[in-house]
Amino acid sequence: MDTAAADETPRALPPIVSRAEWEKARAALLVREKELTRLKDAVSAARRRLPMVEIDTPYVFDTEAGPLTLGDLFDGRRQLIVQHFMFGPDWDEGCSGCSMMADHVGPLSHLHARDTSLVLVSRAPVGKLVAFKDRMGWDLPWVSSGTTTFNDDFGATVDGEERHSISAFLRDGDRVFHTWQTFDRGEETFMMVFDLLDLTAYGRQEDWEDSPVGWPQGPPYGWFRLHDAYSSAE
Repeated sequence: MDTAAADETPRALPPIVSRAEWEKARAALLVREKELTRLKDAVSAARRRLPMVEIDTPYVFDTEAGPLTLGDLFDGRRQLIVQHFMFGPDWDEGCSGCSMMADHVGPLSHLHARDTSLVLVSRAPVGKLVAFKDRMGWDLPWVSSGTTTFNDDFGATVDGEERHSISAFLRDGDRVFHTWQTFDRGEETFMMVFDLLDLTAYGRQEDWEDSPVGWPQGPPYGWFRLHDAYSSAE
């Protein structure tokens, strides 16, 4: 979006009110926000009760440390979160949306404290993954599934096309279970930038949102980039 042009667009502001009136409106919205929080908690509780699928395929991933099985990726912990990261074997760099997801992960020590590991999985060869990880400045485990059917089996590659996704797994001894998976907007939990933008008056500035007339808006995809590809003006 051309921010300079957007700033010249006339916009109708919401009502301008006193602090007391604002606090009354804010209190009314807070009731709905708390309802959403309780609904999220209820959905999370239902997620913990989903049935599981045992994984019998002996996947072996290529990694910086050598070949590792799916069980090895848990790194001794009981739980594993996998980001199915879009990075095809012939690509020169990773997907910008998946990269924005990885940008938000932060130190893994907080997950480790709850017996949970996290790993990125892509079909690109390890050398490309390591080079791109170094470029992005990530300290995240990243493995290649390029010699396995892992991506196809979990819908992360369909007819040769990459798809972004998140999966969760549980380990019980040597047994591994697939407990949950999401695609598309279900992955927004990885991207705090959206939650932060949702707190602002302009929101995400995407054309699907229910925003006041004249508010800046653009397509939902294409505005975000690799974090080293934004111009200094942005």
